[in-house]
Amino acid sequence: MAAGTGLFAEILDGEVYKYYADGEWKKCSSGKTVAIVNPTTRKTQYKVQACSQEEVNKVMDLAKSAQKSWAKTPLWKRAELLHKAAAILKEHKAPIAECLVKEIAKPAKDAVTEVVRSGDLISYCAEEGVRILGEGKFLVSDSFPGNERTKYCLTSKIPLGVILAIPPFNYPVNLAVSKIAPALIAGNSIVLKPPTQGAVSALHMVHCFHLAGFPKGLINCVTGKGSEIGDFLTMHPGVNCISFTGGDTGISISKKAGMIPLQMELGGKDACIVLEDADLDLVAANIIKGGFSYSGQRCTAVKVVLVMESVADALVEKVNAKVAKLTVGPPEDNCDITPVVSESSSNYIEGLVLDAKEKGATFCQEYKREGNLIWPLLLDNVRPDMRIAWEEPFGPVLPVIRISSVEEGIHHCNASNFGLQGCVFTKDVNKAIMISDAMETGTVQINSAPARGPDHFPFQGIKDSGIGSQGITNSINMMTKVKTTVINLPSPSYTMG
Repeated sequence: MAAGTGLFAEILDGEVYKYYADGEWKKCSSGKTVAIVNPTTRKTQYKVQACSQEEVNKVMDLAKSAQKSWAKTPLWKRAELLHKAAAILKEHKAPIAECLVKEIAKPAKDAVTEVVRSGDLISYCAEEGVRILGEGKFLVSDSFPGNERTKYCLTSKIPLGVILAIPPFNYPVNLAVSKIAPALIAGNSIVLKPPTQGAVSALHMVHCFHLAGFPKGLINCVTGKGSEIGDFLTMHPGVNCISFTGGDTGISISKKAGMIPLQMELGGKDACIVLEDADLDLVAANIIKGGFSYSGQRCTAVKVVLVMESVADALVEKVNAKVAKLTVGPPEDNCDITPVVSESSSNYIEGLVLDAKEKGATFCQEYKREGNLIWPLLLDNVRPDMRIAWEEPFGPVLPVIRISSVEEGIHHCNASNFGLQGCVFTKDVNKAIMISDAMETGTVQINSAPARGPDHFPFQGIKDSGIGSQGITNSINMMTKVKTTVINLPSPSYTMG
């Protein structure tokens, strides 16, 4: 089944995909649309509705009233619906994967993996939510000095209200459900603003929730121009929490947002520190996986290699041999390196490459670009005065900085304004732990490339990499508030007393 056909026919109107509100697929009143450009062909692939501020207001009202009744729905029932949505999503992985291939040039097999992983995330979240939300706390007053046991305190977790979810282009399905599923199991309603590239994949995913039979108005998905509805959404008084994954737009959102909880993941410059005793074949394999999978367009991609001088030549040689074997081409052919997401991204990456060339970096491969397709490139002998030593390329270009001490590597890692993840390769577990403790990042991977997941692991960044923590359990907890009820007894009462 192709995208926008069969079960998904109702989400498409002519050649424009509809938006989702109040349990229905709708067209925006202005008739305006937003074009989505295929990164491979560089032609318009899809069109989506350009929702107005007025339409956003209506959606917010619907989400608010739907949440009130959803909060009264038993946990097991919420979980049952989530399991149903997960099954439908996995069953219809093919059309959704097709959208991912055409919208964001994700290799076909990775696109299918993303959809399946998303279904698994939803199911795990339903299970986890039933457990952690089904349990509260009971406190007694006499544990605090000066008190008799006259007060019983019951604590529980209650929903926040309306959650605004804003996922990024690189995982528009997985990083949408990682916000939607925790929000729903916790009793919240959702307003999803998908990225423009990735919007059609997200709309197909939302339809799976629709088919599962969730109440009207509980899940909403608005598409449109960021310039028109971006700030309007994030500053909307009806929003009770924002979960955002993306770039530095998140910094401006956090400055403008009201007094509400924020969950933000804003990218990284993940360092790979390689010690002299490291298994260089393992390191090279992880640099290829970490640096070049999905053309380096991952928050947790390896973005700078900090290698001890004595093993640098050997490592660079091993990595170059593997780079030579990477296939380059269209995502439909499952190539390792596919076009990056947009022309502006390609131009930005090129700017970093030209800066490195001007300042004397060693090009291990020839720099080659056709349209949005950039061939994989390893830059050796990169120095701290080059932009690529610090900036996040979000493309298949990886800098190698040679270091003369472990301290130098830690210093470079910690001097970054980012702090998402990092990794260290060594056979000495004591050194690994010491370096891991010294690295100012949300996660350190020992002897493996950085990665988000499995999806129940905590995922967080420090400094400009974000606020709060993700991962299924942390997201559920973050999307709730603690409520306490205190029972006051007329006289102290002790069990068995």
